[in-house]
Amino acid sequence: MRVIMFGYQTWGHRTLQALLDSGHQVVLVVTHPKSEHAYERIWSDSVADLAEKQGVPVLLRNRPDDDELLRSIERAEPDLIVANNWRTWLPPEIFDLPPHGTLNIHDSLLPAYAGFSPLIWALINGEREVGVTAHRMNAELDMGDVVLQRSVPVGPTDTATDLFHRTVDLIGPIVTEALDLIASGQAVWTPQDTSRSSFFHKRSLEDSRIDWNWPADALERLVRAQSDPYPNAFTHHRGERIRIVSAAVSEGRYGGTPGRVFIREGDGIVIVAGAEARSGRLPGLAIRRVRTEDGTELAATDYFRTMGGYLTARP
Repeated sequence: MRVIMFGYQTWGHRTLQALLDSGHQVVLVVTHPKSEHAYERIWSDSVADLAEKQGVPVLLRNRPDDDELLRSIERAEPDLIVANNWRTWLPPEIFDLPPHGTLNIHDSLLPAYAGFSPLIWALINGEREVGVTAHRMNAELDMGDVVLQRSVPVGPTDTATDLFHRTVDLIGPIVTEALDLIASGQAVWTPQDTSRSSFFHKRSLEDSRIDWNWPADALERLVRAQSDPYPNAFTHHRGERIRIVSAAVSEGRYGGTPGRVFIREGDGIVIVAGAEARSGRLPGLAIRRVRTEDGTELAATDYFRTMGGYLTARP
């Protein structure tokens, strides 16, 4: 088959590599220009560089809304478009143009976690598994019929970084298998159960701000979901922003006001957490390591020299 690829960052890079290795002919690659957005500087293997090294024509676009791009796609006469981590909407005159339409590769177990940053949101929400879905693109965001889906478990100490590496390794095999099924006419397309759909927005700085009214287990997952190299979960202490590098749910139960710097427990400093913390029946968040604004990383027991005071959402 003649294939066009739309993609970006490491997800798109892995997809393009799988297409190049598949024996199908990659006739055009469309990718975004390099971005300075905090989340787009992470996992930023260049799709453009890989395509150029292989002699595949490359077009750079922020949005696929110009006539020149459409004419280039038409001239390439693709049998299939494959997309992964294309950051803006593709119009139907593009995704429906090839005989086999457009295969989108999405890093969640659709219909749940459509949209953006699915691994981070899934980890925050305590999901037991994550994965990758190959589906046919239609006019609705990540809602097309599914041809393949693969999952991996989420462990109790996994970070978003762990889950990234585990799921990105699924991309090559799922792309290869999906293309073989489509080319052979053996693909079975299964409609998604829209009653189970959920849609998530892009991550931003605000989404890493700690709300001490959250229960400790949710805060502990937030810290793991914002593991390096992602922008860490953060709070403020005495007017200064600090990032939480690692934390655990406390063994003891601590009552009081959410955000109170309370007591040392093992190698951590317990912060009172949860909207119902006044009951004294909830665990707190035991912070283990912090990072200051100048990049210095410290054990929490070294940073919090005295107990008392509060961690706050804002200075």
